[in-house]
Amino acid sequence: MKQRYTSKHLMLLQDLALSALASLLSMLLVRWIGEPFPGFSGMVLHWLVYSAAVSAVGFLLSGVPRVVRRYVSFSVVVRLLCAIALKESLLAVVVAVGWVAIPERLLAVALIATDTLLTAVGLFYPRLVSAVSRRDDAALRTLSHRRSALVMGTGASSVALSEDAERTGHYMVIGFLSPDPEMSGRVIRDKSVYVFASPADIETLQWRLGGIDCILFSKDSDRRDPQVHLPEHVVQKDPMGRVEHFVKRAFDILLSGALLIVFSPLILICAIAIKLEDGDPVIYSQERIGRGGKPFNILKFRSMRKDAESRGPALYAGDEDPRLTRVGKFLRQHHLDELPQLWNVFVGDMSFIGYRPERQYYIDQIMARNPRYRYLYQIRPGVTSYATLYNGYTDTLDKMLTRLDLDLYYLRNHSVWFDAKVLGLTFLSIVSGRKF
Repeated sequence: MKQRYTSKHLMLLQDLALSALASLLSMLLVRWIGEPFPGFSGMVLHWLVYSAAVSAVGFLLSGVPRVVRRYVSFSVVVRLLCAIALKESLLAVVVAVGWVAIPERLLAVALIATDTLLTAVGLFYPRLVSAVSRRDDAALRTLSHRRSALVMGTGASSVALSEDAERTGHYMVIGFLSPDPEMSGRVIRDKSVYVFASPADIETLQWRLGGIDCILFSKDSDRRDPQVHLPEHVVQKDPMGRVEHFVKRAFDILLSGALLIVFSPLILICAIAIKLEDGDPVIYSQERIGRGGKPFNILKFRSMRKDAESRGPALYAGDEDPRLTRVGKFLRQHHLDELPQLWNVFVGDMSFIGYRPERQYYIDQIMARNPRYRYLYQIRPGVTSYATLYNGYTDTLDKMLTRLDLDLYYLRNHSVWFDAKVLGLTFLSIVSGRKF
């Protein structure tokens, strides 16, 4: 009950913050399209104060606190529209009586119109993202546990095997394999037929399809044929192109650099708190394996005692882990211990979105059970990941293996848009008080 109470009020604070941000952007836009005028800085401050006040009034009068949701429903839409209308009406009054003196009437109209549009975007966009996610997340989670497969042969038994395999929910059949050149380009039951003449053709096909987990053989297939005696696990390729990689890296550099500046006071406060409680070192550095299988030092605020791993590597056991310091427990609960990773992102060791990097000690255990972990080395590890949203913190080897399946699903669908979705869902999870 306490957690729901906290999440509800965090959502309200998020809405107020987004409403105020919309007003700030509106004022800056009006200033950009208009002529310079004196007293602009003071005007911005007054505008933000009035915006926050009338937003709160609009939310209360329209009943938004009674229907706080992270997704869109009819009642939420109606109440939010009423709140926006009340806010903009009150802001129009503020401008009309001269409490915020806009020099031209046309600019005042533009200011209110722009504020209305940006406020609507700010309030509805997170809910629309959640609405879309709630509809397809179950399907995505199911799909991420399926094994990508090709079926050997094009006969009736192979077609039946394809249908049976997909019906079980354990396989996602991509197409059929045939050694017959005349079958090239044909389609059977909405699935393409891929022709191979040698094992080298199969390797090329594996890269082209972005990864195949297994080859399925019907009873009529000859598994003794050396041309069809294929490995169970094959390469999964990063589908993101050079332009998308450039956009992603540019975004990482700009955002991490900006956040390092914005959060510098908070980083200093966290460092002082750690030092006062348990002394140095403030930053905990640990070797992880990143892109290309190369090691790097991941940075975190130290949240555990100095002798936390005196008996060897050990996984984090949650909020009740006896190795946590009091400050460290608070930092962990609010994800503040990971602020130094902004530097890892800035210098290129990590990205904001990727897979969570692991130590070689645990990678060896994972690869003994599932050698496909090495395919993750094609991309940078991330501060957050698709797997973290659905698998949470991994404190057992079985959870690590589940996380790997989700990471491989992310790899197969790697794109700027998919990263944007993961980043948006991570932000919504944090502001709603959800623990990973």
